[in-house]
Amino acid sequence: MLQQSRRDTGIARNWKCILICLAMSLANFQYGYDTATIGGFQAMAGFLAIYGYNDPKAKIGWNITTTVQQLITSFLNIGTIIGVVLTHLWGKRFGRRHGIWIASLISFVAAGVQIGTEKLVGLYFGRILIGVSNGFFITFANVYVAEVSPAHLRGPLVSLFGVWVSIGSIIGATVNNITKDYTSKLAYQIPLATLYGIPLILSILVFFLPESPRWLLMLGRDECAKQSLTRLRGTSFEGSEEMLEEEFLEMQRGIADELEKSKGRVLKDMFKGTELRRTLICFGVILSHSSSGIWLIIGYGTFFFQQAGVTRPFLATILKSFMGLMGVFTSIFLNYRLVGRRFSMLLGHGGSTVFMLGMGIAASIPGDSAASGKAILGCALCWYFVYNGFSGAVSWPVANEVVSSRLRVVTIGCGTAVNYVFAWLTSFTTPYFINSRELNWGAKVAYIWAGSNAITFAFLYFFLPEMRGRSLEEIDELFQNQVSTREFPAYHCLSAQVAREQVSKRAEEFKPERNLGDTKTRREMV
Repeated sequence: MLQQSRRDTGIARNWKCILICLAMSLANFQYGYDTATIGGFQAMAGFLAIYGYNDPKAKIGWNITTTVQQLITSFLNIGTIIGVVLTHLWGKRFGRRHGIWIASLISFVAAGVQIGTEKLVGLYFGRILIGVSNGFFITFANVYVAEVSPAHLRGPLVSLFGVWVSIGSIIGATVNNITKDYTSKLAYQIPLATLYGIPLILSILVFFLPESPRWLLMLGRDECAKQSLTRLRGTSFEGSEEMLEEEFLEMQRGIADELEKSKGRVLKDMFKGTELRRTLICFGVILSHSSSGIWLIIGYGTFFFQQAGVTRPFLATILKSFMGLMGVFTSIFLNYRLVGRRFSMLLGHGGSTVFMLGMGIAASIPGDSAASGKAILGCALCWYFVYNGFSGAVSWPVANEVVSSRLRVVTIGCGTAVNYVFAWLTSFTTPYFINSRELNWGAKVAYIWAGSNAITFAFLYFFLPEMRGRSLEEIDELFQNQVSTREFPAYHCLSAQVAREQVSKRAEEFKPERNLGDTKTRREMV
């Protein structure tokens, strides 16, 4: 049974919060755009003329050494690891909005370094910097949206991560397709120059967005938190202002309980008591990104398609991103009312297992390489639709809501860091499998990812509970009461009920004062 809160005021009345979340989620565009462009550079003559070498046997007359190929992509992951490790220290003191500002500044520097250099060391340094900025963008944007969203819209709104990543990938791949035939440095400098756009827009937008009320409550700034929540909810509770008070009191009480139980040792608290279960689920969900095989496609997509015999690899990369975007839209529609997080995650990795296996089989059958390339492309497009839509996008709401507010940034940061260690490992080893000068497996490497997706499916089946429709404070209660995975959907939580009783009690206490002519409003009493 999926939960439906009395605070479920639909979509139209929450337009203000939706626009705010849409603006903050724009940070994820940068991540999608960058990964799409750098993956395409490795199949561009203009880029390879500087960072590669002449190879008459290669399809475009140029090739790139395995070492350079490894480092270009893996240094991005190293930078992201550095970034997400720093998010806790930054976020604890400066908040979510300022995290986006610092990420934008680092992104400006990273783009400039990559455009201006012709040395590998400069390119590598730029990749590390862009990774640091991506780490800040991903963590703070998704944590912010998870914390400010109404419970009934949290899944779709955090899933905007997938929308912006896919749009970024489509535009990045399209720009690459336009500049791919340039034989000069402009082939890759033009796509890199456009990296300035999104950070500039974000730097302006974030100035107008309210800070996360849960973060403000963590600092004891209750009045600011109440003002922030009021701005976020807009007119969604118009005519039922007591529901705004109810939500604020539930947040306030939940944060107070967390702070009372904490001992100030954040990293240790992640692995103690009921928090251990939450941390392990969060880590497993975030690691599902690497286990899906996503870095095979986004890190080496165009090069991979080229090596697999796909006749138009740049166009294939655009189609791949478009299919991912359609998958996310389909998932958001279904997740709003029809299906839950658990079903989506299982569908995403179950489908990924099947389509990765299909790519491996298509590459193993001897015969017409053109037919094999079409089969590989078809499986890759279907894989990206089902993974990006039903697991890739939904994993971020799940990862953010499964952990407590006090530990959210540090747990998401550590989980993302661990994930990018595996992403780095994938990026570093993949060229050995797919490069024609090494093992030359091509699409047969998909067999590995079929197995890892099957393992991920098993983990999710046994350990991931359904949390759709629950407030973050209700999820805290479910874990504190050690509710089993199977009992999550039907369990009756008391968090919202207690907050509702508090609001009613305050209203009753306030009635005599109003009868005596007191003009204070109910909002002033909270």
